[in-house]
Amino acid sequence: MPKSPEELLGHLEALGIETTTHRHAPLFTVADSQSLRGLIEGGHTKNLFLKDKKDRFFLVTVDEDAVVDLKSIHHKIGASGRVSFGKPDKLMELLGVEPGSVTAFGVVNDVDGQVTVVLDAALMENETINAHPLTNAATTSISRDDLVRFLESTRHSPLVLKVTE
Repeated sequence: MPKSPEELLGHLEALGIETTTHRHAPLFTVADSQSLRGLIEGGHTKNLFLKDKKDRFFLVTVDEDAVVDLKSIHHKIGASGRVSFGKPDKLMELLGVEPGSVTAFGVVNDVDGQVTVVLDAALMENETINAHPLTNAATTSISRDDLVRFLESTRHSPLVLKVTE
């Protein structure tokens, strides 16, 4: 069973990580979430759940306005050949979320470490990063350093790479 948003927030609290969570109507796209600008400070994320030709999975987290070239990103992230979007059933199996709720926090459910996490270097210039806490009906603000600490606590040491144009 995937962890609930409450279990995720409990995990963060147990690590001594301070977060702020804002509840809101479900947001399905970056365009939907932009209605919250000015209310929630920091970098806002766009997440790509990708699969390569050898069935390796990648979670690429970039700034919401970033442009990602899917035809060449495989060179940057170490994928085997071109990548495609992972299927919804694999998304649920590995990260415990549905399309529209993809988030770096989802790796809390990837207990076998099947997903490689890639954080865009430009996103990591923000002091605060905002992501869905396993549901698109909320946004959780976390410091950049604490996001990395959280990822490492789940045995997902992120690759911080320049993946955007």
